[in-house]
Amino acid sequence: MSSLSVEILAADVEPISSAGHAQLGIAVLAGIAVIVLLITKFKLHAFLSLIIGSLVLGAVAGAPLDKVITSFSGGLGSTTASVGVLIALGAILGRLLADSGGADQIVDTILAKASRRMMPWAMVLIAAIVGLPLFFEIGIVLLIPVVLLVAKRGNFSLMRIGIPALAGLSVMHGLIPPHPGPLVAIAAVHANLGLTLAFGLVVAIPTVVIAGPVFSKYAARWVDIQPPDRMVPERASDELKKLPSFVATVSTVLLPVVLMLAKALVDIVIDDPANTVQRVFDVIGSPLIALLAAVIVAMFTLGRAAGFTKGRLATTTEKSLAPIAGVLLIVGAGGGFKQTLIDTGVGQMVLDVSKDWSIPALLLAWLIAVVIRLATGSATVATVSAAGLVAPLAADMSSSHVALLVLALGAGSLFFSHVNDAGFWLVKEYFGMNVGQTIKTWSVMETIISVVSMIFILLLSLIV
Repeated sequence: MSSLSVEILAADVEPISSAGHAQLGIAVLAGIAVIVLLITKFKLHAFLSLIIGSLVLGAVAGAPLDKVITSFSGGLGSTTASVGVLIALGAILGRLLADSGGADQIVDTILAKASRRMMPWAMVLIAAIVGLPLFFEIGIVLLIPVVLLVAKRGNFSLMRIGIPALAGLSVMHGLIPPHPGPLVAIAAVHANLGLTLAFGLVVAIPTVVIAGPVFSKYAARWVDIQPPDRMVPERASDELKKLPSFVATVSTVLLPVVLMLAKALVDIVIDDPANTVQRVFDVIGSPLIALLAAVIVAMFTLGRAAGFTKGRLATTTEKSLAPIAGVLLIVGAGGGFKQTLIDTGVGQMVLDVSKDWSIPALLLAWLIAVVIRLATGSATVATVSAAGLVAPLAADMSSSHVALLVLALGAGSLFFSHVNDAGFWLVKEYFGMNVGQTIKTWSVMETIISVVSMIFILLLSLIV
C-alpha cells in the first residue's frame, strides 16, 4: 500500500506483454511461487528473490526480458524515490525520538495510564488517530519506535501490541478519506464525501476492534515473538541529565500528522488548485515536507532539549540510516515486482475476466478489488481499477449505496497482503519475522479487515 500507486496509475503505462489470460495467470503464480520458494526453502535474501521472481514472471508471460528489466528497475526506482525517502526521514525522526528520551516519555506515560488489559486498545486508538491523514508506510515508521518500546518495556508479545497498531493504520488507509484510494473511488463513482466518511467510520470502528485487539490474542499465540533487538531503541533516558517534555515530544511526533491533515481539509474546503492558500498547504502538507519539517523541529524540541550538541545530532542522524538499508532494498524490490505485474498486463487481465461476472453490485465491487489486490499487491491500484469498472452501476443507486460502493472497493483492496505488496515487507522487516510468520499475522489480519468490513457494509446496505 503506497502513495506510489497513484503515480503508477497516472503514468499510463503500456503493457509489455500481449500474452493470453491463461499464460498471464500462470506467470503470476510462477513468479510468486519462485519468490516464496527462494526465501523459505533456499534462505535467499528477499531482495534477490524479488529480482529473480520478477524475471521469471516476465519470462513466463512471454515479455522481452530487456523490457522486464526496465519495468522492474523503474518500479524499484519510483518506490525508493517516494516511499524510501519517507522511510529514511521516519527513521531519523524515530532515532531522535529514541535517543533523546522522548520515546521513553511516551512509553512510560502510556504504561502508567493504561492497564495491561487495555494496552492493545490504547495502541489501536493511537494508530487510528495517527493513521487518519497518513499513508500506511509513514504511519508505520512513526509508530514503530513506540510499538517496539511498549512491547519491550511492558513484556508483551510483539503481536499483542503490533497487530492493533497495524489494524488501526490499515483500516484508515483502505476505508477513510483523505487516503488516495477512497478519494479517487469517490470521484470515479460520484459519491458524496460526507456520507462516505460517515459510513466509513461506522464500518471502521467494529472492524478495527475485531482485526486489532481481538485478533491479536490469537496472533500472539501463533507467532510468539519479542521485538527484534536491532530495531528496538535503547533506553536513552538512563544516561541523560534532562529529557524533552511529554507535551513537546507528542507535539513533534504529531506535527507531520497535523500538516497532512490540514492539507487534506484545505483541499476539501477550497478545492481550487489555483488558490494560493491551497497551493501553500499542498506543499507544507506533502508527506516529504511534513516529515522533513518534523525532523528539523525534532532536532530542537527533542535533541537540543536533551542537551545534544551539533556533533551528537549529526551522529544520531547517521546511525538512524544503517538499520533500514535492508528494509529500503526489499521494499524497493517489492515495488519493482509490483510494477512488473502491472506492466505485463495482469491488472487489465483481471478487469477483462471479471466483466462477465453476474452478482450484486457491492459484492462485485469487492470481489474485483480483491482479485486485483491479489494480483498487483497495491490497495490503491485495486480500488481505482475496480472503481472504473463498476462506476456505471452507481448511476442507478441511491447516494447512500454509492457511498457504500466506495467502501466495498476499499474493503476488497485490503484482502490478503502477500509478497507483491511493499507493506508486507515493511511489516516483516520491522517486526523481525520470517515470511511464514508474516503471512500468519499480517496477511491474516488484512484478510480479516477485508471480510469483516464487507460484512458490515452489506448489513448497512440493508438499513440505509
